[in-house]
Amino acid sequence: MGLFDLGGKVAVITGSSRGIGRAIAEQLAAHGARVVISSRTRESCEPVVRGILDAGGEAIVVPCNVGRAEERDRLIDQTLETWGRIDTLVCNAAANPVYGSMRDVDDAAFDKIMSVNVRANMHLAHRVLPQMAERRDGSIIIVSSVVGLTGTRLIGTYAISKAADFQLARNLAVEWGHANIRANCIAPGLVRTDFARALWEDERQRARIERAIPLGRIGEVDDIAGVAVFLASDAGRYVSGQSVVADGGLVIRESI
Repeated sequence: MGLFDLGGKVAVITGSSRGIGRAIAEQLAAHGARVVISSRTRESCEPVVRGILDAGGEAIVVPCNVGRAEERDRLIDQTLETWGRIDTLVCNAAANPVYGSMRDVDDAAFDKIMSVNVRANMHLAHRVLPQMAERRDGSIIIVSSVVGLTGTRLIGTYAISKAADFQLARNLAVEWGHANIRANCIAPGLVRTDFARALWEDERQRARIERAIPLGRIGEVDDIAGVAVFLASDAGRYVSGQSVVADGGLVIRESI
């Protein structure tokens, strides 16, 4: 596999029981990484682990609700106890309990979004960074979103949190670059996941969106997983502090 070989590496992926997180875990494992599958329940993670094991990979389950500090600590501690290292942290789990205008988002919902989508990512990063620094190697990958780059009427607070993730990656890249640690974001556009099901299952909506995308289609989960493999591997060893947009060209489409 050359530059994309992840043999001997250990990767923790939050929110990896389905969707983009699952695809990232499966592709990292296919490229040789030992992966930790994590979501709120063990039951939702076990089919992913079985699939990876059946394909000849290595994987374990460590359940974690990233909104709870004690569970985040357990995720990191159990991984280190099992495999002794963490080379890649993929922060994919996120929350968005409110759709509509930001004026309808109460303090509790705002705090939940920021806690799960930003604070949890920062805490997890700070838990894994010291042992990465000891080896002078590591990659932090935060799954953000193109909505952090644009205005939105429907998911404004979620978009604020995703924009904050861009800055979190930049800050981590600056603070830890001296230890050869990279931190980056992936910013997916519309991808065929359960989160976006209402959009891509509506033929009229989907056709409208696809007309606006230069590549002419919505994304698939492996389109995002491929970017994660790049950022986790030596192929991305000189990329840090960046936000890699994977949206088929939507945000750069012609305006007239």
